[in-house]
Amino acid sequence: MIRNRSTVPALVAAGAAILALSAVPAAAQNNDAAFRATTFNLSAAGETAIAPDMATITLGVQSEGASAAAALSANGAAMNKVIAALKKAGVAERDIQTSNLNVNPQYAYEQNQPPRLTGYQASNQVTILARDLSKLGQTVDAAASAGANTVGGISFGLQNPQKAEDEARIKAVAALKAKSDLYARATGYKVVRLVSLNEAGGYTPSPQPAPMFAMAKREMADSTAISGGELKVRVEVSATYEAQQ
Repeated sequence: MIRNRSTVPALVAAGAAILALSAVPAAAQNNDAAFRATTFNLSAAGETAIAPDMATITLGVQSEGASAAAALSANGAAMNKVIAALKKAGVAERDIQTSNLNVNPQYAYEQNQPPRLTGYQASNQVTILARDLSKLGQTVDAAASAGANTVGGISFGLQNPQKAEDEARIKAVAALKAKSDLYARATGYKVVRLVSLNEAGGYTPSPQPAPMFAMAKREMADSTAISGGELKVRVEVSATYEAQQ
């Protein structure tokens, strides 16, 4: 018998095509099964209330002079005294950072007259990190007594928020599971598995900084009262649950 060798590759190709075609329904069935699955896409949040253990406050000095150099010189001398007072009050050097420094001309305005230069104003601000809130009022008073005459604002935070964030995570996941069970009961389904879980992130909101205001130098019998209140550490999570009847 004489066999046509050219038919062998053709048979192999035909067999491969048949296998490929037979695989298409199986893949389609898997996709259909995934499409037919009932899922709940839910989100929830957890919060932990905790007292702050640190504060960030901005203090500054404004000085005036006939020239920019004179204003800067007077400002530098005053700020050096403020920084020395902050260190003496227990603020570490690493917790004191210059956050703003500028010099602006000052003008007098009269009707029907061009602006008249009257001098210059220098402003210097430092942002300090207070790690002992029990001494925060005394620290502000010490700075004011040394020459600080502006306060930019204050905000509170946590030196180590990890524990509070983890507690918020546990509460968020518990709330998420309770919500999935509620939806399952309401729709006549049963949650069979957790498909995915995502975290939106943890954060510690703090009071908004107060507007800048002038601080009069004064002798204080009592330290300035500053209350840190309470912070809420919040974590948001979302998840997809598969459910069956």
